[in-house]
Amino acid sequence: MGAGVDWTAVFFQAGGRLARGPFLFASALLLIAGGLYEAVAGSALHWLTGWVVYPALIYCGACVLAKRLHDRGRSGWWSALVLFALAGLWPQSPGGLGVAFALVLAWAVVELGAMPGEEGTNRFGTNPLRPAPAAVV
Repeated sequence: MGAGVDWTAVFFQAGGRLARGPFLFASALLLIAGGLYEAVAGSALHWLTGWVVYPALIYCGACVLAKRLHDRGRSGWWSALVLFALAGLWPQSPGGLGVAFALVLAWAVVELGAMPGEEGTNRFGTNPLRPAPAAVV
């Protein structure tokens, strides 16, 4: 899965672009980590460690989402909407807002998981699948 992908930058830096494959892999890792934490942490542990675990997951999720949104030519600030919808549905869906949250997540799955990135260079950087050739001096 991408020898050229800087995984530290994927999870901890919001700038730049991220191709679909590494995005799906990173998103799966974050969802699995959140699910495992929910399954393992009891209520007492949840109160003690949740203050650290959840902000870390949200920050890493925002970075991953922002990079993928940049690849699609969108502002990284849209990641706030996606994370808000995910938090609203995790671990169970509330009543009427659940439909709106589900629609936002459905949009995100199609937009970020199914659609290709913009061809060539955009305002957020070069295409991660086809980087610009190095200038010959």
